[in-house]
Amino acid sequence: MSPAHPAAGRRPRTPSADVERELVSAAEAVLVRDGPGGLTVRAVAAEAGIAPMGVYNRLGGKDGLVDALFIRGFDRLRAAIAGGDEPDLLERLRVCGLRYRSFALANRHFYAIMFEDAIPHLNISDEATEHAAAAFGELVRNVEMAAAAGAIIAPQPYEVAQQIWSTVHGAVALELNGLVLTPDPEATYRATLDTMLRGLAQPTRPVT
Repeated sequence: MSPAHPAAGRRPRTPSADVERELVSAAEAVLVRDGPGGLTVRAVAAEAGIAPMGVYNRLGGKDGLVDALFIRGFDRLRAAIAGGDEPDLLERLRVCGLRYRSFALANRHFYAIMFEDAIPHLNISDEATEHAAAAFGELVRNVEMAAAAGAIIAPQPYEVAQQIWSTVHGAVALELNGLVLTPDPEATYRATLDTMLRGLAQPTRPVT
């Protein structure tokens, strides 16, 4: 037998990065199925088909799982609010806000661990913090482009991005917790976005 081939019957070793991705996918499956309260090392190990010690060896236990889910959630949020191909940069900001709500509603459990500390853990890693900051940075870039194009007044894009996030996050949090008192939460959210953008828009730029 050639030494370049594994011994008969021996399973090739899965690269470490692939094992970690499989564990994070298993953690996501448990999170979606059982909610934050069901996310345990044992449940994730069973979902992935490995011994619980494998979770500790690869990700450091439950805190590592939460950290990895935190990163995955913010990466998806960043992709959701990234600038699209809308030529009107004020409309691009509006679509960004709509996508934020869509992400939150479609990923309630992710949103809960990202913003509501639904699974308490000791520390958020520097890497996870960087991914969260990158998602906010995507919004800042959208604001910068809209300001540069003259679509909005934003002498301090970072400050304006924070104001936008405060608005959409607050509206989404109310909806997720069943606290929207109007009959059509989506219509209310869209109206809130329009009101906010009307305040940011150049006087000659109507918000449709």
